[in-house]
Amino acid sequence: MNDIASQHAALAPQVSRREENIGLLLVFLSALFWSFGGAIARFIETGDSWTVVFWRSFWAAAFLFGFMLWRDGWRGMLKMFGDMGLPGFAVALCFATASTSFVVALAYTTVANILLMQAGVPLIAALIAWVLFRERVAGATWAAIAAVICGVAIMVSESFNGQVSPIGDGLALLIAFAFSIATVITRRFAHVRMTPATCLGTIFAALFAFTQTEYLAVAPRDMGFLFAFGALNLGLGLAFFATGARLIPAAFAALLGTFETILGPVWVWLIHAEVPSARTVLGGSVVFLALLVHIGLEFKRQMRPQKPGTTGMPSPH
Repeated sequence: MNDIASQHAALAPQVSRREENIGLLLVFLSALFWSFGGAIARFIETGDSWTVVFWRSFWAAAFLFGFMLWRDGWRGMLKMFGDMGLPGFAVALCFATASTSFVVALAYTTVANILLMQAGVPLIAALIAWVLFRERVAGATWAAIAAVICGVAIMVSESFNGQVSPIGDGLALLIAFAFSIATVITRRFAHVRMTPATCLGTIFAALFAFTQTEYLAVAPRDMGFLFAFGALNLGLGLAFFATGARLIPAAFAALLGTFETILGPVWVWLIHAEVPSARTVLGGSVVFLALLVHIGLEFKRQMRPQKPGTTGMPSPH
């Protein structure tokens, strides 16, 4: 999730040390809330994944509407939706695809597989930006991209011998590519506010799930977990990130976002005893190491004094 929203930090104004500390805390809290997604989903007993997608998206949209209404008022909220244009609409479609695929993929593969593949989003985005727009990619970043491809190949190889479902791994890859495309779009149109775009994405996901689900009625226990899955895990996490990421450099936001990848499989292991396979751990470690190298290079670039007249835009996330 953090891969879409983190581009807000690109245009962050000059902030005080106190504001930056608040931003760091909020972004960390967003990663912490997002990391519980897989663990919460494993508690939901509803058999139809589309029912889960509908209610998760419904509660997330309700929360985000309330958050924007509280923060910006009716006029401000409507203006943000109107200012999104086609870029915001495209990001909303990507987010709807990714959030829907996440829920459906949980029925076929492990939380670790999904989250560790998502760790490669910044580097996949760099590759897509190079293919579509010929954005310059440093040699070290090319090496990191190659490492991500190898790491994902190791994880996906389990589907070839029947250990995990190819549907699950395919959906996990779709999530990564959807987030990567959204990241590239956001960077090309940095003025687009991601809170209304992600809110629109939850609406798209809910509407599509409504056409696919066999039923909407769920047990009160499941509804409680669905509320937490949508409003708290997804909606509150986005609100924290959208607020905090504008106060800190993009590299800090990306680094703090890795806590989702680290903690997500840990919660599922501790709470549900879902242990990642050896190939998932190996391939995920390769992807995660490549991500840390990329973030380290981004830190070095962002901490370098800017030349007069430069805008301080980030390199591909």
